[in-house]
Amino acid sequence: MGKRYFCDYCDRTFQDNLHNRKKHLNGVQHLRSKKVWYDLFRDAATILQEEQTKKPCRKFLQTGHCDFGSNCRFSHMTGVDLEKLNMQVQEERRAREQQQDGTVLPAGTIEEWLEKRAKRLRAAERDSPLSEEELVFQYPPGWPPIQELPPSLRAPPPGGWTIPPGLQWG
Repeated sequence: MGKRYFCDYCDRTFQDNLHNRKKHLNGVQHLRSKKVWYDLFRDAATILQEEQTKKPCRKFLQTGHCDFGSNCRFSHMTGVDLEKLNMQVQEERRAREQQQDGTVLPAGTIEEWLEKRAKRLRAAERDSPLSEEELVFQYPPGWPPIQELPPSLRAPPPGGWTIPPGLQWG
């Protein structure tokens, strides 16, 4: 049967040779599918700007469906949709400006995070109804005995893995 080429944009496959691939990659269906894919990643400001310049699609407003879909040259957004998009654009701008001004607080240092984590763990230990035996890792039922497991699936020893002296990483 030979090699097959699968186009991710069009979700179709065909025999892979120079003629077929060129024909597909330059085809209208492929170019439309590729445009739709990349349009999914546009920012809200660009979408708002384009939608405001378009006239509303009469068929879409009347029936809620348009035969052209995302390829329609008219806007499929209602006034409410445009307002929501406008609010989203404004929020993104404000967030960007705050980040540039430095008014957004940094996430904190790693030491602060570790302290908070230690406090949470201590609180969880005090409130935890689980015994120490229940907190230890239990092998799932149906697994082979511990001795028959490969080393990668065995639990670490209680004190952790020992590091041989003179071992250098990197």
